[in-house]
Amino acid sequence: MKKIGNQGLQTADLGLGCMGMSDFYGSKSTRNDAESIRTIQAALDKGITFLNTSDFYGSGHNELLIREALRGRSDRPAISVKTGILRTPTGGFAGLDTRPQALKNFAAQTLSKLGTDVIDLYQPGRLDPSVPVEDTVGAIADLIREGKVKYLGLSEVNSEQLRRAHTVHPVTAVEVEYSLATRVLERDLLKTARELGVGIVAYGVLSRGLLSGSLSGSFDPTDFRAHSPRFSGENFSVNQQKMSVLEHMAKDKGCTPAQLAIAWVLHQGSDILPLIGTTSTARLNENLAAQSIRLTSEELNKLSDAYPEGTFAGERYAAQQMGLVLR
Repeated sequence: MKKIGNQGLQTADLGLGCMGMSDFYGSKSTRNDAESIRTIQAALDKGITFLNTSDFYGSGHNELLIREALRGRSDRPAISVKTGILRTPTGGFAGLDTRPQALKNFAAQTLSKLGTDVIDLYQPGRLDPSVPVEDTVGAIADLIREGKVKYLGLSEVNSEQLRRAHTVHPVTAVEVEYSLATRVLERDLLKTARELGVGIVAYGVLSRGLLSGSLSGSFDPTDFRAHSPRFSGENFSVNQQKMSVLEHMAKDKGCTPAQLAIAWVLHQGSDILPLIGTTSTARLNENLAAQSIRLTSEELNKLSDAYPEGTFAGERYAAQQMGLVLR
């Protein structure tokens, strides 16, 4: 088990990201709830102890899916929930709301949908610029004192925001995108987090499939990658060509590029929890096998040197979203 933060949260080496089971990678018609439930249950059977979700993934569908997957099981994983991002009836972005009373209302809804008495890790999905960080964090601190939340988290914040939050209540973890293709975490935030004893929950460890080397570049209009600069037009072609170092090393080590990319994140520190996001048991098994890959210092340096921040073309989010994430 690895220790995430200094407040008591412990997890297995990998966590399961559940977003794609409900949202962002296609329309509702492409969902396969039965396979998603099997995948969650298989992950738990194979030692996963941390599930990552949000109340805005599928507008609550993801939380209900997790509840169903856990029904009747004696084991209980830690569940991380993001909140405060509003959606339109058609699934579009409708703004942010991290006002204290709103967060408390959202938490009550999450507790009901998950069918639990406590949220293990609770965090605003993005900070609302119109609400002071201290007010947002203070509301979650209230929920912790009330026994409704165990640990405070943040997502896609910068060092200054993390420090401000940490003065109100100890932060357990920051969720942020981190991979060979997205290394902005290393500029400053990782150092600050380690100084404060805050863990990192790393999402996007395969850069939404880019580092798997298996994407065709043809995306359904309901797949958010169809509108992502990193996957659009010439950028995608350029980025595919950047895969050679990863692919060649993976071949030499007898693993897939995806497994090697996950292994690289695993080797960045025991205070970093990589999330593997998948909707099938086959991909789950492939990703879990990354835990057995051992990388030498020379191999780690070769990968790190081949993919410095800025190597891949295109931002990780569309322009209107980049102002709300770490950059």
